[in-house]
Amino acid sequence: MYARILRKATQIRRFTITNAAPSGWEVREEQDSRIIRATRYHDWHRVERARMDFAREALALRNGGWEEA
Repeated sequence: MYARILRKATQIRRFTITNAAPSGWEVREEQDSRIIRATRYHDWHRVERARMDFAREALALRNGGWEEA
């Protein structure tokens, strides 16, 4: 549904939103092999906000020299 992976040297940041029907959507942020955030939302508006947060974070990372993988 939504997946964005950024890389800088050996570091990886992963942002994903997946359908977890029938219980909503799973929102995950990972750094290398560590889970930073894993939340399940039932409200689509919260999922949209999380996606916007991911987009802002990805932009900040790209401005810091990270590249889309």
